[in-house]
Amino acid sequence: MTLAVAKTCGPGRPKDPGKRAAILEAAKRLFLHSGFEGTSMDVIAAEAGVSKLTVYSHFTDKETLFFAAIRERCEEQMPATLFDVDPRGSVRHQLEAIAHAFFALVMAPESIALHRVLTTGAGTSPKLSQMFWDAGPRRTQAGFQQFLHGQIQAGRLCINDVPRASAQFFALVKGEFHARRLCGCAEPLTEHDIHAHVWASVEFFLRAYASREGCDSAE
Repeated sequence: MTLAVAKTCGPGRPKDPGKRAAILEAAKRLFLHSGFEGTSMDVIAAEAGVSKLTVYSHFTDKETLFFAAIRERCEEQMPATLFDVDPRGSVRHQLEAIAHAFFALVMAPESIALHRVLTTGAGTSPKLSQMFWDAGPRRTQAGFQQFLHGQIQAGRLCINDVPRASAQFFALVKGEFHARRLCGCAEPLTEHDIHAHVWASVEFFLRAYASREGCDSAE
């Protein structure tokens, strides 16, 4: 899905990046607290300390702002460089870095709150759910699939269905911990718990998809 995005350059006064950042921070807080329908552009403007006209000058509408807020949140935790293939690095270590970043993202209180906002309104707002999917999970999947293709070309992984393998990887990393957190019955995790879970998830993935050479180099 393609969304209209406000132009960042053109005739007139240049847009203030500081105000844009303040608008995005306000939007992330308010969308989580009040949901999409319960958050107005007026309230976002007041929270950001700018005029509503300034909000619209940076983002054409509330949907565009929601999309940008979700995308930025994901990029903060999982920047595009995370999916760059390091030909000199261990494939295991690269997978573990991706898994750690993803697990931290989906387990964060803000992410859990947003998930609940979306699931309570998903039945009546499929467009909103699609915007979230495009800005967050789809972007992450695309970056990881590019990473997998690079590792396949390097002879480290042997995967026939990259989209399926990508979905399996993130499902493994979420695991029962994420499901329990969504239900509100998860116990606090220690660093040891997280490292053990990530290691086991990556190990499982490599046993399924590492080539002989890649498996040897991953140990």
